Amino acid sequence: MAPSDLLKRVVLEPDVRAEYLSTLLNVKVDPVSTGDTIVIIIGAAVFGITALMIVFAWINIRYRPIRAKNMTWTTLMHISGILWFLGDIPSNGHVRLNGVWIICKLWVVWFRVLFCYIFASMHIVRFFALDRVFNQNKPFRGITNIIALVVVVVFNVLFCVISQVVSDEITVASLKDLELCNVTQHYRIAALVLQWVLWAGVAVLIFRLRNIQSSFNEFRESLALFIMAIIVLIETTVTNMAFLYYPLMLRHRLEKTLMDIIGANVMVWLIIGQPVYMCIFHRRRYETQWLEKLTRDGRKAAYDVSSGQGGTTAYVKMGERDASMLQNSHINFGSSDAIHTLNLGHGTNDYFDVAAMNPDGNTLTSPDAAAYSESNGIPLALRSNLQIRRPVLNTPTMFNVGYSDMNPDGRRVI
Repeated sequence: MAPSDLLKRVVLEPDVRAEYLSTLLNVKVDPVSTGDTIVIIIGAAVFGITALMIVFAWINIRYRPIRAKNMTWTTLMHISGILWFLGDIPSNGHVRLNGVWIICKLWVVWFRVLFCYIFASMHIVRFFALDRVFNQNKPFRGITNIIALVVVVVFNVLFCVISQVVSDEITVASLKDLELCNVTQHYRIAALVLQWVLWAGVAVLIFRLRNIQSSFNEFRESLALFIMAIIVLIETTVTNMAFLYYPLMLRHRLEKTLMDIIGANVMVWLIIGQPVYMCIFHRRRYETQWLEKLTRDGRKAAYDVSSGQGGTTAYVKMGERDASMLQNSHINFGSSDAIHTLNLGHGTNDYFDVAAMNPDGNTLTSPDAAAYSESNGIPLALRSNLQIRRPVLNTPTMFNVGYSDMNPDGRRVI
């Protein structure tokens, strides 16, 4: 009598199935239990809390410390984490594998593997954006965004397509009678090696970011994120290599899924947790300090501060130049930007005359040019309620803490 024929008679009861598999595989098999349900609930709750934080960040996207975190890619990263967790549920054995759950390649390849890779790739794109802005002095928006997204999707989907078309006997097979997904050792090794390669790419980019300005704390944040990722990756590697049937063992499958939950959420918290917390509890003070650090970092360099369309790729670009170049530098804010700082005072009620500006729309034609205007056609750099000092000797305008005052005619004091 074939083992599958025998199993069809006794597999109806989870305890009997566990006993049969224990004998067949020579391991202690734990049936799906309350512990599995609890870990699913914990995962859903943690990912839900992170989702609420991301929603709050989007609502407050005009808060500059949040906006600087590139919320589009951070959101995609979190969605990848959720789908990765969804793939963990059947792959790690937290539910009985029958019905739709027994389609093993769907859950193992197209959810768990694919979105685990995309999660890592999102970090590569994020750090590449920082490297492009800070080290290469180039923008990261528009076509660059699209190319990065296409590369991430094509690279990861290609691996999964190959996994799908290759024979189940050397990748992932569904054993319906046993309610088991069989992932071969060769496929495990291939998947783990590629995952290590992705995070090695992250390490290279983090190393390149080691000297970026302190205003953004990106290197320390990135290093903490990378350490968290390596901890999860080491645990994944050890579990898959040392315990081939860990989805059948309660302790190991709970440990594996909890580590994935912690890693996927902590890495998102490390990116946006601080600005979200400060936005809630110390909104104006923190933004003021953030902007002051930005200004202090620029005392010996010319800053070119710019943001992407719609504020979704808003990194602060800093171009290192010689001090002699300050004469030709400027601060360039998009028309949609609005920066608020503490009300610590301001200068005289001056308005910039667009006619007194150079063709670039950002510097005066001469040091003593008139700076008054009765029109609303102020230059690009001044299309917000940002306080700046009055230009002196054709030097670049810089931050001046304080809210602009509203005059009776509706204009704001600069």
